[in-house]
Amino acid sequence: MSEPDDLRTPDAAELIPSQHRRLLVLMAVLGALGTIAGAVFSSVRFGAGLAVGVLLAFVSYFWLRYSLRKVFENTPEGERPRISALRYLGRYFALGGVIAVIYLSEILPIVPVILGMASFGFAVVAEGLIQIFLSFSNRKEI
Repeated sequence: MSEPDDLRTPDAAELIPSQHRRLLVLMAVLGALGTIAGAVFSSVRFGAGLAVGVLLAFVSYFWLRYSLRKVFENTPEGERPRISALRYLGRYFALGGVIAVIYLSEILPIVPVILGMASFGFAVVAEGLIQIFLSFSNRKEI
């Protein structure tokens, strides 16, 4: 794991670790392919719902990353971080509110929006499969 240990340095705070970068790229690729496939094979609204869901997943990821960085920046070293539960849960309430508006207004079908939001999980599974197959190809025979 090559994640920076000290997130207090200005340069390290702006870095995205290579594992995260790979997952985000994979999430974007899977989201784009899913959006195109959904629009072609189902409907344009389905594809748009997937795109909105993937966008919400990116927003959620970067919001969580920013929030956690702020928590640990303001915590003296060696002390337990103080975190406001309301501030932490606010992200979930905001995303839930957006999903509720989409569902109640029927702007987009809700299933593809939820599938798009799950794109981070799909990217993690795909990355795991890639790593499994790479480990087989990099294995040295006895």
